[in-house]
Amino acid sequence: MKTTISFLVGFISLLWISCSKSSNSSSSVLHNVQELQQQIAKAKPGDELVLANGVWNNAEVLFEANGTAEKPIVLRAEESGKVLFTGQSNLRIAGSYLVVKGLVFKNGYTPTNEVISFKKDEKNLAHHSRLTECVIENYNNPERFETDTWVAIYGKHNRVDHCHLEGKNNKGVTMIVRLNSKESQENKHQIDHNYFGPRPNLGSNGGETLRIGTSHYSLSNSQTVVEFNYFDRCDGEHETISNKSCQNIYRNNVFFECRGTLTMRHGNQTLVEGNVFFGNNKPCTGGIRVINGQQKVINNYAEGLMGSRFRGAFVIMNGVPNSPINRYHQVKDAVVTNNTFVNCANVQLCAGSDAERSAVPESSVVANNIFYNEAKSDVFTAYDDISGITFKQNVISPNIAPLTSKGFTKQTLEWTRNSQGLLVSNNATHGAQIKTDLPTKDNTGASWYSKKDKKVLLSSGKTIVVAPGLNTLVDAVAQANAGDVLQLQAGKVYKNSKAIVIDRPITVVGDKEQKPKVLFQKKFLFQINNHGSLKLQGVEFDGKNSPDDNGNAVISTSKYSMNTNYNLFIEHCSFINLDINYAFDAIKIYKNTFADTLQIIHTSFSNVTGNIVALNKETDDIGIYNAEYVTLKNNTFKNVGGAVVDLYRGGTDESTYGPFLILENSVFDNVGNNKRNKTNAAVVLHGVQKIEVKNNIFNQSKGVKMHLVVGEPVVEVLNNNFYQSDKVVVTGDQKYTLENVWNYKPKFINKTYRLEEESQLKGKGTNGKDLGLIQ
Repeated sequence: MKTTISFLVGFISLLWISCSKSSNSSSSVLHNVQELQQQIAKAKPGDELVLANGVWNNAEVLFEANGTAEKPIVLRAEESGKVLFTGQSNLRIAGSYLVVKGLVFKNGYTPTNEVISFKKDEKNLAHHSRLTECVIENYNNPERFETDTWVAIYGKHNRVDHCHLEGKNNKGVTMIVRLNSKESQENKHQIDHNYFGPRPNLGSNGGETLRIGTSHYSLSNSQTVVEFNYFDRCDGEHETISNKSCQNIYRNNVFFECRGTLTMRHGNQTLVEGNVFFGNNKPCTGGIRVINGQQKVINNYAEGLMGSRFRGAFVIMNGVPNSPINRYHQVKDAVVTNNTFVNCANVQLCAGSDAERSAVPESSVVANNIFYNEAKSDVFTAYDDISGITFKQNVISPNIAPLTSKGFTKQTLEWTRNSQGLLVSNNATHGAQIKTDLPTKDNTGASWYSKKDKKVLLSSGKTIVVAPGLNTLVDAVAQANAGDVLQLQAGKVYKNSKAIVIDRPITVVGDKEQKPKVLFQKKFLFQINNHGSLKLQGVEFDGKNSPDDNGNAVISTSKYSMNTNYNLFIEHCSFINLDINYAFDAIKIYKNTFADTLQIIHTSFSNVTGNIVALNKETDDIGIYNAEYVTLKNNTFKNVGGAVVDLYRGGTDESTYGPFLILENSVFDNVGNNKRNKTNAAVVLHGVQKIEVKNNIFNQSKGVKMHLVVGEPVVEVLNNNFYQSDKVVVTGDQKYTLENVWNYKPKFINKTYRLEEESQLKGKGTNGKDLGLIQ
């Protein structure tokens, strides 16, 4: 600890010196890369290199020089935030005692693998250097799965502080510490006071926000300190932070609604201390995951974390006996003390236990912690032998079932919320005592750069009434702003000879009772591109005028890679006459696109030769998939040749959480019987992680096919009727729940999909209501 304190004092001195220009130093305002590189070549200790305000497009800068501890060389913006690197720009830092300050990278992407790198090449690294008050926002390669890193730290004794990193959408770690040479090991880097802004779900491995090391160098010491940073909705993948080296410290950081964990994935002797996790009951939010040896988890606070399995509030994993360096090393000598977990859903021990991961934790202690959740009794799950963990003086709420007969005390605690937003119990003697000020949005990152949410929500703008006619809807969308609502007139007809490009959030609303009819003459009516999201409500879409062009669809994503996620909501609509050829889909999804939510409710589809929605284009079997939440409720599907939903997530990678599927209270009437339907099913699910198929009616249709892989999928197929239909076929070696599979004739009223009173499906739903549509 003394070494760390000395290191911080040294950096504080460097900060003070870097802000005070020496009387013997020189500075000059530079206007282009050529001028800058000429001045860098001549730079002396104490010099300032000032970049002129403005746009620096396609600027690749090498800042290679050597200052001193007393007189660092500074490269800074003329005014912080007013020097904008765009296009294909990047920055390399090499040498010693260098400071970079006040730059912004936006509206482009790096042509190399790293936007800002603390090296020139493998032999010329940066040492004792600092990156401060710099911003990288939405600086993404247009190819979703083209990998790059925003900040890569090499060398030793470097500091990254008060930076703002937000909106990394393509594959690759936001910030990484590299240990691939002795010159970068035992580096004693400092990462502090940074704002790690929202990172959307990648739908794949490779979406970490911070990683220290790699598996190859994971038994090397890094000795990096990560403190007083704010992680805001960093949802890229399972591991918000991936620790892959030894002797690192993570302390006094805040994790706000992050769908991931601080994961000690590789390496030993990690200290996780004084961190705060706010889940706010957001699904999949996680806390701390322990793997490997001599890990310490002390004095951390977690509240409202809803994650399960590897994203639990607190997780100790099983290891692999004699593990290869890239797998899971056994937990040994872990110390978990004085932590507080309030209203968190899951604490998981021996997680991942299977035939390979059979090495249970050894010689570990879990003591003086609080696990409190009055709403849930089954907070703890032990997947294997926990006798290698000693439990001492842990407090649990009276309703929670303890893990063992010893080491847990049931106690009713009284809570008050303190000025930092933490719940504190006046009558508890154990648990976390967070006495330092917490990092917040306001005191982290670049103070001059806005952290206001920039995402525009659907239906948040003004309402625009659209007159019927030819291409009036096309023109209205082209002129609408993000978030606007386009109101179509009840019962009117809207003809479209052009495709409608959706490149911002747009809502199209009609009338539930007198749906306006939309016709189209292009292969696609709507095409969702980058930054686009779409909501449709109370509209009828008729494909009778569409061209006889193989692969038609009403809605399509871009056929090119999309590096931003989209949402699609369809409510109270109808889709008819999608049968001009044998492969007419309602919704066509292309490879390398990702929906956060795809929801269809209270909608009817009739005479569709293709699929309703096929999310099956990611067939590389490396864990990539096309949508996180897929929900279909209270819909009718009549004369659909292909599958209603085909959702695919291949491979065995465990770095992601989804997809999630809900399929409820819908009617399948003559679905999947097209001879060209290669799936031979009405519903096809491969590798889906949470499945709810409930209260549906299948009438003269194909059935449900599920292949269950990866982790422990939660599968419930309950109260479904298959009349003259195929039923449920399940493959894979995972557990599932299949209950109440009936074969009754539905008895619909007058060619509607409401049930006659004497139908045997009345009141058969899991909620006591009818199967099929809920009126």
